[in-house]
Amino acid sequence: MWNVELFVSSSGQCPVEHLLESLTYPKLKAKVLRDLDLLERFGINLREPYVKKLKDTRGSMFELRSIQGNHHVRIFFIFSSQKRIVLLHGFVKKQSKTPRKEIDLAFHYKKECEYRYGK
Repeated sequence: MWNVELFVSSSGQCPVEHLLESLTYPKLKAKVLRDLDLLERFGINLREPYVKKLKDTRGSMFELRSIQGNHHVRIFFIFSSQKRIVLLHGFVKKQSKTPRKEIDLAFHYKKECEYRYGK
């Protein structure tokens, strides 16, 4: 089992917790929670269609991809030391391509996380 942690920004905000609280469609929320459970159980061994590695010059990051009907949720995360997974940022996807601002925000949180806690 992996230890899944929620990133909390220096201002006290928890982006993934906010996302989970905002999901009003019960089946979608249940699907996201099931996928998070899979991530906790299988960690780095969980692959597509659940997890995809982001290709970016700023480093390594992954996204958990939850789909329920026409609803898509993405949660960005990193693998850390001692079998830890840090959930950085998430959003409900409304376009076919992931908006750059969502990726940029996730990398900002990653940088803050690594600065505060190390890699």
